[in-house]
Amino acid sequence: MATGTTSSTPSSTPPGTPPSTSPAGPARIAHGVGSPGRAAISAPHLRTDRWWLPPLVSALGLAAFIGYSTWRAFANTHYYAAPYVSPFYSPCLASNCTDMNGGADWHLFGNWWGLSPALLVLIFPLGFRLTCYYYRKTYYRAFWLSPPACAVAEPHASYTGETRLPLILQNIHRYFFYLAVVVAGILSYDTVLAFRDPHGNWGHAGLGTLVLLVNIILIWAYTLSCHSCRHIIGGKLRHFSAHPVRYRMWGWVGVLNGRHMLLAWSSLISVGVADLYVYLVSSGAFDDPRFF
Repeated sequence: MATGTTSSTPSSTPPGTPPSTSPAGPARIAHGVGSPGRAAISAPHLRTDRWWLPPLVSALGLAAFIGYSTWRAFANTHYYAAPYVSPFYSPCLASNCTDMNGGADWHLFGNWWGLSPALLVLIFPLGFRLTCYYYRKTYYRAFWLSPPACAVAEPHASYTGETRLPLILQNIHRYFFYLAVVVAGILSYDTVLAFRDPHGNWGHAGLGTLVLLVNIILIWAYTLSCHSCRHIIGGKLRHFSAHPVRYRMWGWVGVLNGRHMLLAWSSLISVGVADLYVYLVSSGAFDDPRFF
């Protein structure tokens, strides 16, 4: 007879099963971060840094731009101050555009019930930015909390990614890239026209010329740093050695792509500043300083 031993009833829980899935353990949801196959951590996260600060700053920055651009898009006024045209209103496609004295006022459509001409053109650059890979990450974290930060559980019970409406529309980013290139080309034309005086004489420049010049440089840098642009140039090549020119271009775009986040924010700020400058000059807040 053995002494000093105790007997126990074998557990019905299979070996290796997480404690939380045991009948005696707490109930867990069947999907998401609380699914049975995930670690049983009761805390929402174990981070001790200010992980919430980047999403908060992004949300405030994007909300500020959305509010300003919405106001300016519906304002339908003060978007031309010779020789400067606001990037929000160029190209001006409606027939009710302000006379821009040779600017990109094409009048291809009617007056659209008196709506602002900006509503016809802003869809192209905004569509490009909304479907941009960086901006997706930004507003997914800042607004949808999907997830709000690395190693922080998202509050959604399930996740379908970009496989269903409306997020499946993100896949048209490449087509918005083509349209963004066209818009950037037109804004380049507007920048060239900015090297005139208010009477249309060439060989002059003012502070507005510099503002538009910086803006178009940042817009082109952001547009060409796009992941779709990088893929179009070299994504399908199997042998770079057979395409030395495209390989060199791919390398240049790759350098820009590494700064995609910085260029995204810089160009977003610059386009807002350019519109604000034209608005202030057009509304008579101050006169445009002319350098020569």
